[in-house]
Amino acid sequence: MKRLPRILITDDDPAILKFVRANLKVEGYDILTATDGVEALKVFESEMPDLVILDIVMPNVDGFEVCQQLRGWSKVPIIMLSARGYQEDKVKCLSLGADDYISKPFGIEELIARVKAVMRRTYHQDKSDRPALCCYDLVIDFARHRVTRDGREIDLTGTEFRLISYLANNTDRILTTDQILKTVWGEEYSGESHLLHVNIGRLRQKLEDDARNPRYILTKPGIGYMMPRCQELNETFPPLAS
Repeated sequence: MKRLPRILITDDDPAILKFVRANLKVEGYDILTATDGVEALKVFESEMPDLVILDIVMPNVDGFEVCQQLRGWSKVPIIMLSARGYQEDKVKCLSLGADDYISKPFGIEELIARVKAVMRRTYHQDKSDRPALCCYDLVIDFARHRVTRDGREIDLTGTEFRLISYLANNTDRILTTDQILKTVWGEEYSGESHLLHVNIGRLRQKLEDDARNPRYILTKPGIGYMMPRCQELNETFPPLAS
């Protein structure tokens, strides 16, 4: 029997835990809970959930630290929660590798929509028979969901791979911020430009020699982003460097 998608909710407020747990169970998810960062890490290691909903302000170990530790060894999607709602908190969460951020208080419909969107783009990757593309020394292999540079694989999250794939599928074409958000994140993310800007920054840190002078992902001020023209690779995907 196929198991239900498993979500770990971490919050030190029992009322929020109960409320979110009840509503997500109705949506067909198996729910795990933790009340602080230390417990969250233990539960994650033993249960390996498919998604983590993580409050920022918690005793012992806060959400920032938990997110950073998880990203050291897992690509699990993470949605951060915070009552503070500061823009710098959003940027920090996304920079640490979180997939999304929701400010408290939030409506349960909004949370459910975000959970479904994150799960959809993480676990329902489209299969592609398109040949791999090469941009300078960067190779995007759509069939294997893999990106390499000089033969070395670059560790990308699911969202980062969808982002670089969309740009690569539209090389030499300027894509607007809203076009990218709606395609990569979903219709419900229209206008949330900070998500795109932070993820572009993270991608550049992983791909570029100098993220301030990028070769692969170019900014078109006031419009959006583009990749320079790529070439199709008709031969077998090159082996990874040792």
